[in-house]
Amino acid sequence: MPQYKVAIVGAGPAGYFAAMALQNLQTEELKFSIDMIERLPTPWGLVRSGVAPDHPKIKTVSKVFEKVANEPNFRLFANVELGSDLAIVQLKEKYDAVVIATGMALGKKLGIPGEDLLGSMSAATFVPWYNSHPDFKDENIDLSCDTAVVIGAGNVAMDVARILALEPSELDPTDTADHAIDAFKKSSVRAVVVSARRGPEHAAFTSPELRDLPKLEHTNVVINQADIEAAIARAGDTPEKDVKSNLDAMLLISEKEATHHERTMKFQFLATPTEIKGNGRVEEVVFQKTGSDETFSIKCGLVITAIGYEAASLEGIPYEKGKVVNSDGRVSESLYVVGWAKRGPSGVIGTNKSDAAEVMKLLVEDLGTPKNLGDITDVITHNRVVTQMHWQAINMAEVAAGEPLGKPRRKAVDREELLKLGRL
Repeated sequence: MPQYKVAIVGAGPAGYFAAMALQNLQTEELKFSIDMIERLPTPWGLVRSGVAPDHPKIKTVSKVFEKVANEPNFRLFANVELGSDLAIVQLKEKYDAVVIATGMALGKKLGIPGEDLLGSMSAATFVPWYNSHPDFKDENIDLSCDTAVVIGAGNVAMDVARILALEPSELDPTDTADHAIDAFKKSSVRAVVVSARRGPEHAAFTSPELRDLPKLEHTNVVINQADIEAAIARAGDTPEKDVKSNLDAMLLISEKEATHHERTMKFQFLATPTEIKGNGRVEEVVFQKTGSDETFSIKCGLVITAIGYEAASLEGIPYEKGKVVNSDGRVSESLYVVGWAKRGPSGVIGTNKSDAAEVMKLLVEDLGTPKNLGDITDVITHNRVVTQMHWQAINMAEVAAGEPLGKPRRKAVDREELLKLGRL
């Protein structure tokens, strides 16, 4: 009976859904052994370091990942980096197929003057900082200003704005990084402006997230009713279902009776940022009203852009416009790509499931004779590989540390500390 070896690079949702698809495609005649390779000492990708900590329900998908990981044909190789610990060419030699599931970690740039001033950053820095990503634990996030501007019209922008505008004690029962909770408790930010270049009918928010906003107990949420009514008129009589759902949710917020909390989260639409000004650090953002010559500015000390992501390139893999060059998930012979690295930063976590299943069907169609040329263990030279067993030790230690504090877990943020928890 042929047994094919598949390496999956990246232990985020796309990687796990690809592994699950392969497990589901197994038959009496077709068997897979799956090795998942992850740069960090911890798996789960954005579910661990991207999902907003005040939305814990979304993280329950990790139970699916753990079920996949506990199948006998699955092995985890975390704390192993493609490029420094092993090369793509070595994987292609050892495995019948290699699947790239590395996602996108670089924030897109606005490309305007002042973007590199102190106090201007991407959500690709800010989000992993408050989510305990080891690479971002030492970021210096200055929250000493009273106004922050978040540029973007998707759920990442909304998450960033909400986290900034929350009463910080609301984060105490979450798995937000300790250093971030400390910083938020000392924060002077009281007004957060979410700024979108286009109108509300083009926003990429999802309606469940919008409908959660009025539930914030200590934050005023402000949307101009005239903006939404104009967007409803522009959308016409038969808007797409998602657009209608979004506009309905925004209209409800705009019609809500005003509250008078200390903190405010305000949405502005049809505003294109043209310049970030300041002497050495951010002091204001200049906007042009989209479709006109009129300009206005907002005084602020923090600007966070959430306008999309790009993939960091890996040697031996072709990239174009921030994505892996592919045709329906095929990159080259025995090399495939799934998730954001394949299609760009679109969809929700569940979108990766159907996407990965389609690509894995192609992979199975392309299979030839099994190689049987050893595996990753012949190539890795260091002895600090985090296996599933080590990860379970880290996981249990974090959950145990969170329990007395009423948190789902207390994340370790330092690589060495993580490895120590894994007994490595």
